[in-house]
Amino acid sequence: MASITQDMRYRLSLINYANRYGVSNAARKYKTNRQYIYRWKNRYDGSWDSLRDRSRRPHSHPNQHTPDEIKLIMDMRRRNPHAGLVVFWVKLMQRGYKRSIPGLYRFLKRQGIMPQKLPNPKYIPKPYEQMKYPGQRVQIDVKFVPASCMVNEAKGKRFYQYTAIDEYSRWRYVEAFEEHSTYSSAVFLRHFLEHFPMPVECVQTDNGMEFTKRFSTSGKETFTLFQRTLQEHGIRHKLIRPFTPRHNGKVERSHRKDNERFYASHKFYSFQDFSKQLKAYNHRDYNQFPMRPLNWKSPQTVLKEFIQYGVTYV
Repeated sequence: MASITQDMRYRLSLINYANRYGVSNAARKYKTNRQYIYRWKNRYDGSWDSLRDRSRRPHSHPNQHTPDEIKLIMDMRRRNPHAGLVVFWVKLMQRGYKRSIPGLYRFLKRQGIMPQKLPNPKYIPKPYEQMKYPGQRVQIDVKFVPASCMVNEAKGKRFYQYTAIDEYSRWRYVEAFEEHSTYSSAVFLRHFLEHFPMPVECVQTDNGMEFTKRFSTSGKETFTLFQRTLQEHGIRHKLIRPFTPRHNGKVERSHRKDNERFYASHKFYSFQDFSKQLKAYNHRDYNQFPMRPLNWKSPQTVLKEFIQYGVTYV
């Protein structure tokens, strides 16, 4: 015997109260409407089954799929288990199927034969080359200084942060510039080489016009002033793949840290003020900050230990 639900007990209590005190009083007592009470009074025949909810399923389905359509769908699904809904519907239409996409969707859902999604191939990144000594490769990039940091005399102007970071030690050199050009890049490179205490073998950059004319619209690729400066110092220039800034990940990550630690809390009143604050921040904060990839040593410590004692952290 099927179980007696709480709703059934409620309906029986409602009917008994209505028979004793009237339908209107029962409606007020049970906070319902009279039509609801009359419906269950008329349906109740003294048995619990008469108080159960009846199925709302229609007695007939004039638009249901025919046996031939069902056979066609099942055969096509066996041959195309991974075809999406629209592709599967088009294949059926080409074989005489006349139903709509929503109708096909409901049938597939009801039968439990929805498309089986294949897992996306897992991306396995190439192991990143680990540098063995300072200067083996240096990443260089340019950051646009947020306009929200400019106040007073500096408001409305554009300032740029040039950044060079040694991949081995994470030691970083930054400099402020008022223009974003290959001339600025060449000047920055010379200043970096003067400050970095080790010879540099390779410099890696993105494909910006301040570094290369690789994608110049002029039709011919010529060397920029920045590249000629690299050649003068015997330094190899490596360009990353277009639209993949993660290949310059160390300098890009350092710029994100700059947003959190520096630009989010500083204002600049002039270019000289910006240049002074940037140098102080990089020297006192970034190069002195312990990092997990360096076994919780600072870039300055790693560079110093390598130069003095040949100590490596890898």
